[in-house]
Amino acid sequence: MKMPLTSLTSGMGIEVLPDLYFFPIQIVNICFIGKANQQEFVLVDAGMPDCHEMIFEEAENRFGPGAKPSAIILTHGHFDHIGALEELLNKWDVPVYAHQAEEPFLTGQENYPPPNTGAEGLVSKLSPLFPRNSINISKNLQILPQDGSIPVLPDWKVIHTPGHTPGHISLYREHDEVLIAGDAFVTVEQESLYEVLTQKQEMHGPPAYFTMDWQAASKSVKKLAALKPKTAITGHGLPMTGNNLMEGLTTLAANFDETEIPENRK
Repeated sequence: MKMPLTSLTSGMGIEVLPDLYFFPIQIVNICFIGKANQQEFVLVDAGMPDCHEMIFEEAENRFGPGAKPSAIILTHGHFDHIGALEELLNKWDVPVYAHQAEEPFLTGQENYPPPNTGAEGLVSKLSPLFPRNSINISKNLQILPQDGSIPVLPDWKVIHTPGHTPGHISLYREHDEVLIAGDAFVTVEQESLYEVLTQKQEMHGPPAYFTMDWQAASKSVKKLAALKPKTAITGHGLPMTGNNLMEGLTTLAANFDETEIPENRK
């Protein structure tokens, strides 16, 4: 790894595995799947608004001048995961894969519901300021196959992990037990501004202010815990590995309904 998994700085990537590169942008993380200097890669999620130049630069730094992904995969369509998408597509014009249940939010048909400002934490109180409007990328959008396969990533499979959004997905590679969880669970208390700023590593459910279905979210975490992944990258917080990941995820799944669901949603 290029740096220890004890610090996180926006714009400073971590090579988690030779073909898996974690890149934090402000409050959210994206992933590049592909080996360095080989030109070919897949981008998972598209970061915050106005961060497209950072993504272009990092793609060229890692994969070479003129590097362009074969596709972009979205874990879901919240603003911090699709913020730079339209600008990226203006230059790259590649397929964007997403789950069918996320399609209304990516084709201009439907906006996400208002946030839960009653959840704990300052970020929850600030959440009405966050965009929740749909975008329209119909020209590039490709719906992922229902069998869990990913056309551009034959070694990976899609796991439908609804709850945070209806079409939220995680990505899993069985041979090395690595998981890209999106926001199905996170490794920082995303509702707390202090924790977001300090990036204290601890396991939590999806960001409470934007999670739509808590019963589905609980089932999704249990589904991912059953995989017993050895490495996990989440949409917020640092990557986790080994016993810390397995123990933390097992505990999260067992206690989810008591510790993660906001009181005003129980």
